[in-house]
Amino acid sequence: MKLKGFAYKFSDNINTDWIISGRYKFAVTNMDELAKHIMEDVEPNFYKRLKPGKSILVAGENFGMGSSREQAPLVIKHAGIVAVVAKSFARIFYRNAFNIGLPLVETNTDSIKEQDQLEIDLSGGQLINLTRNKKLKIVPLPKFMMELISEGGVVAHVKKHGGLKI
Repeated sequence: MKLKGFAYKFSDNINTDWIISGRYKFAVTNMDELAKHIMEDVEPNFYKRLKPGKSILVAGENFGMGSSREQAPLVIKHAGIVAVVAKSFARIFYRNAFNIGLPLVETNTDSIKEQDQLEIDLSGGQLINLTRNKKLKIVPLPKFMMELISEGGVVAHVKKHGGLKI
């Protein structure tokens, strides 16, 4: 499975309230509308810069720290972001993201710059920075997690197979 997109770079310790502010938790229930507020406390109008289906969030350590709200990975997916690449992820965010089929990729992100064009080869275990002609090894995903991503998450998997068949 290969994913392509342009890098949108953030720092370490991006928390779920920065991904989507808690002030929208009950005020906005439509996910497509909620996605318009992604990362706005870190970068106002960030949503307007995205290229839906061609955007990859890139960050440092501990991406997704904070609350266990599922809106954080959901809003990333609904904003048209194809993957998140970081040095590490908060565990509950990691679990929530794979539950909805959002690919998370762990690698050293120091050499990736804003708007670099990236290609992620999940099956091949590498990220290729096409802009800088550099290959990075990624932490390989287990087969069942690859299945969850390709099927759109746990709910889609259960609907397709009538239960967990991993």
